[in-house]
Amino acid sequence: MDLLANLSLGFGVAFTPINLLYALIGCILGTLIGVLPGIGPVATIAMLLPATYALPPVSALIMLAGIYYGAQYGGSTTAILVNLPGESSSVVTCIDGYQMARQGRAGPALAAAGLGSFFAGSVGTLILAAFAPPLTELAFKFGPAEYFSLMILGLIGAVVLASGSLLKAIAMIVLGLLLGLVGTDVNSGVARFSFDIPELTDGIGFVTIAMGVFGYGEIISNLSQPEDEREVFTANVQGLWPTKEDFKQMTPAVLRGTALGSALGILPGGGALLAAFAAYTLEKKMRMKPGEIAFGKGNIRGVAGPESANNAGAQTSFIPLLTLGIPPNAVMALMVGAMTIHNIQPGPQVMTSNPELFWGLIASMWIGNAMLIILNLPLIGMWIKLLTVPYRWLFPSIVLFCAIGVYSTNNNVFDIWMVAIFGVIGYTFIKLGCEPAPLLLGFILGPMMEENLRRALLLSRGDWSVLVTRPLSAGLLAAALLLIVIVALPSVKHKREEAFVEE
Repeated sequence: MDLLANLSLGFGVAFTPINLLYALIGCILGTLIGVLPGIGPVATIAMLLPATYALPPVSALIMLAGIYYGAQYGGSTTAILVNLPGESSSVVTCIDGYQMARQGRAGPALAAAGLGSFFAGSVGTLILAAFAPPLTELAFKFGPAEYFSLMILGLIGAVVLASGSLLKAIAMIVLGLLLGLVGTDVNSGVARFSFDIPELTDGIGFVTIAMGVFGYGEIISNLSQPEDEREVFTANVQGLWPTKEDFKQMTPAVLRGTALGSALGILPGGGALLAAFAAYTLEKKMRMKPGEIAFGKGNIRGVAGPESANNAGAQTSFIPLLTLGIPPNAVMALMVGAMTIHNIQPGPQVMTSNPELFWGLIASMWIGNAMLIILNLPLIGMWIKLLTVPYRWLFPSIVLFCAIGVYSTNNNVFDIWMVAIFGVIGYTFIKLGCEPAPLLLGFILGPMMEENLRRALLLSRGDWSVLVTRPLSAGLLAAALLLIVIVALPSVKHKREEAFVEE
């Protein structure tokens, strides 16, 4: 009964004309800017944060939440249409979504992403509303040792996920971990691996690596081909709605992705990102039906599963933010900034001292997700018009938007040069047959792993056994070890190689 009373309070706040207007403005702005290649949710919210200064606190957060969903939807649109991940979790969507677009099936791919996101977002919001108080107890049990073990499990999962050679996948993860070391040491404050370049003392930005390796690398690869072989987006796209067979394939993938994303998103520390990678791994492990398209070649499950997991994780990632005051990702960190600007201290007291804000924000999530479906699915044809642009016109605009997106995050020209360097590195990876997705995961999780390991060792006075004496940490490490053993088994290794054969 408490839940119903709280939700009725929330919908009472969210359904006021002014808050509905701000939710709509947020969704439209987020989608418009998020759909531009090179500008994802983080850059979008960072750019539009000043617009909320003059608003009441509830309206400001509702508008920012709308921008978040809109930009996230835009990120999947760009990933599918032009193979550019606007955010880390869209990296997985690129793999099959882009292949579907190349086959003239961009419509079903975008619809799968949109419908999967809506369903997962609704379920994730329900979980947030129902289980936020008890789930904080689980999050409290995660200390530095548990976070470190969880991230080890995530990296090993990325190796299993990667197509092609296991050795190349491990090399990509190690390279990502090494790139994550660049910057300032958290404990001592000493710059390391910055080579006396002031701009590197803050480390290398995620957007810089993602845009360079995936965006510019793909452009250079396309430009290196002769004109007649080059990828030109002029295909006549037919069938904007998924077929009956598509729905049969994507429905179980959406359900699995939603369950996985809801569980992983609760844990502070990049749960939504891990959820997208884990969902893709899970889909690849499921039995293929006769005549089903291989993964990496345009399988609709490879779009529906990760997009659902990502959105469910994005909703439940509000739990550590609103209940513990811990931002689990960069977007939530910006939300903390917005709350602080409006004199709201994020943490357990938000639910009790400001129930209108807490439950109004939760109710607005349902409204925002519904608005996105209404705004985007009828307008899929508009996004598909991007495919009709000849490549000679499209690639300069992609380069420009990537440069704007990267520059806007730090207002730093050095980042644009870094993107260019990583573009050449990305092209080298394509030529060597290396999959860059594990590199990104290693890069994102590396600094977090280091910080949590050092914190765990400080608390245990240098005793490494803390990683195996704590039950949760030991369980996560055991799961990681089991995964290594399974992948190393000759029969599994052979089946894995068969699954990743390029046709």
